[in-house]
Amino acid sequence: MGVPDYILRMRKHVGNDLIWIPSVSAVVRNDAGELLLGQRTDDSRWSVVSGFVQPGEQPATAVVRKVLEETGLHVEPLRLSSAVAHPHKFPNGDRSQYLNLGFHCRLLGAEDDDESPDVRWFTPGQLPDVDEHSRMVIRHALGPESTAFFLPAGTRWGEPGELGDA
Repeated sequence: MGVPDYILRMRKHVGNDLIWIPSVSAVVRNDAGELLLGQRTDDSRWSVVSGFVQPGEQPATAVVRKVLEETGLHVEPLRLSSAVAHPHKFPNGDRSQYLNLGFHCRLLGAEDDDESPDVRWFTPGQLPDVDEHSRMVIRHALGPESTAFFLPAGTRWGEPGELGDA
């Protein structure tokens, strides 16, 4: 899926300057315990399935929509597992600050049997090189916490121990 029209319209006004974007990420496992990852179009890295929350859309609706659009899979959000703001700079110079809500989702079924070449299942011990944000979302979605992880007040992304590693 390409850049949403809303973001394209915003970029006409701000160029490459920083914009604030609400987003969602899905941690989905199949019956074998494998994790669903998608390959990003901007930098080709593997990542949890993530995407922009459209104006007027609820985050849980957005995560269901993004997983279906990008993978053909139907999911149900079970738990909000993380809420973190993090920066991202795209190869074209666009800068964004995402307010990302991570969801642990249950796999319900598939829309069709077509496999996209940029979406795969990985065993948790054999994950490809994923970005720091994806590692954090996965860790907290599959962790023992019953509440969502968030960074302590006053913490900025990039500070040691901030992602629950400590």
